[in-house]
Amino acid sequence: MQINLTNKEFRRLLDLVYIGNWVLNSTRGNDRFQDYDDLESKIFALSPALSEPWNGTIVPSRAYAEGGIHEAIAYYEDNVFYEILAEELSRRDMNYPEISEENYDEIMGRMQQYMEEFQISGVDRLVLENE
Repeated sequence: MQINLTNKEFRRLLDLVYIGNWVLNSTRGNDRFQDYDDLESKIFALSPALSEPWNGTIVPSRAYAEGGIHEAIAYYEDNVFYEILAEELSRRDMNYPEISEENYDEIMGRMQQYMEEFQISGVDRLVLENE
């Protein structure tokens, strides 16, 4: 197989590979998906300027990892966090129903209210009450 990419397209591919492997493996500790690590190494080895050897394998270089890619990952993680939190709080407010056609609009409306609050103040105004 041969794929023809411009330098810019190849750089975007590196970003996608890195982000994908980060999502799959960053929280797995020693139970990583090795085949994804291996593929990341193989792709990054094609760019010596953005890779470096580590423990006998090729990994994204420190300069690459510290060059802004984690800002994109953090932006994604923040959005996912707030969306999940808004859904969970909305479902909690409604006694944890399964999402259905009948309650979808209400759940989405509640989620929108939470998301608006999170955009204004993050989690600063969330309070846990002792029962």
